[in-house]
Parts: sequence; C-alpha cells; structure tokens
Amino acid sequence: MEEFPESFNQLELLKTHDHLIPRGACSLWPGDEEEEEEGERSEEWYQQKEENLKDRPEELMLWAAENNRLPTVKRLLTVDPLLAHCQDEDGYTPLHRAAYGGHAAMASTLLAAGTKVNSRTADGWTPLHSACRWGQVATASLLLRQGAELNAQTNGGLTALHLAASHPGPGSAHTLEFLLSQRHIKAELRSNSGEMASEIARRSGPHHFLFEMVEDCNSVLSPR
Repeated sequence: MEEFPESFNQLELLKTHDHLIPRGACSLWPGDEEEEEEGERSEEWYQQKEENLKDRPEELMLWAAENNRLPTVKRLLTVDPLLAHCQDEDGYTPLHRAAYGGHAAMASTLLAAGTKVNSRTADGWTPLHSACRWGQVATASLLLRQGAELNAQTNGGLTALHLAASHPGPGSAHTLEFLLSQRHIKAELRSNSGEMASEIARRSGPHHFLFEMVEDCNSVLSPR
C-alpha cells in the first residue's frame, strides 16, 4: 500500500473526494449496489436487501448499522456477538457507520455489545471522527460518555475538531460548539499539514467565531 508523506493534507482530499466518503443512507461502500436514486425507500426494498445479504453476515451487519436497521442488528448479535467487531476493507466497523449516520440508538446497542468505542480505520478514523465530520452531535455526545478519545488524531493528524471545522454544512455549528465546550479539548493541536482547527474554520466556513470562547479561556488561564 502506498504511504503518504507526513505533509499530506487529508482535508484537501476530503474536498476533492468528498462524494466518495460513505455517509447516511446513500452508500458508496464496495459491494453496495446503487439500485435506487437517493430518497425514500420502501420497507420492501430494505427487506429484499437483507435477504440478498443473509448469507454474508458481516456485510449485513455493516449495512444494517449504516441504515439504522436496529432489529436486524440485534438479531445478528444474538446469533454471533462477534459481529459487533467486524470491519470492512477500509477498517470501518458497524459503530463507525452508525456514527456518521447519526444513529445514536444503534451506536448504543453496538457499544453495549462490546464494540470498541475507539476502534480505528485504516486511515486512523475513530467513530467520533465520523460522527463529528457529519455533524452528528447526539451520537458524538454518546461516544464521549462511553469513553471516546476527544483529541484522538487520524493518520494525518486530524482531530474531531479539525473535521467539524472543515465542513460548513448542517449541524457543523452545533458540533463545533459542543466540542469546544468540552473541558479537555485541545484546540491547539495541529494536523500533519500544520493547521489548527481554528485556521481551517477561518477558511472553510462561517463558524470561526465559535473558537473565540476557547481563545478567551486560554487568554484568562495563560500566565502573564
């Protein structure tokens, strides 16, 4: 596998290849057919999908977690509890998929089944990274309560705060506010490309002002 230099900027890759990163119900994972356009899908469609995957339990588990099929996940875990730890070829677990979809009840079920809250993908993403990248505040809060590492960094040095700052979409302001309110947040951490989350926010969207609360605290706490 080709290794990227330390200066490799994952955020630039996010900008140019954002459409290839899995999220929500519109799946672009290997093996997932694009049978229908985005939008509402019928219960019959989901049942047929489950039928198609019934002989591939790991794929079914990952798909069910992504698509918030909680009864299916519970049934699979009853048959084989180890499925809570399965991964796809990129290292994403069912918890990662539940996290970026904002499926808090699904995430809670997986955590209760013993899945690792700080499991990492091939690129070093934890479920908290996934939740914060897609603005899933409730799920991020759940993960932190269950022991997620607030300041964990990806292989490219990105924290959950970096990822939240890089995306000005729905939920990003609430995600940034939530992360910045955490007592042990390390907003000064830099990615491998040398950027702090506040610097990313300044050029990526309208929410840079949220970092002022951390800067004000730092100015009060810093020795004069």
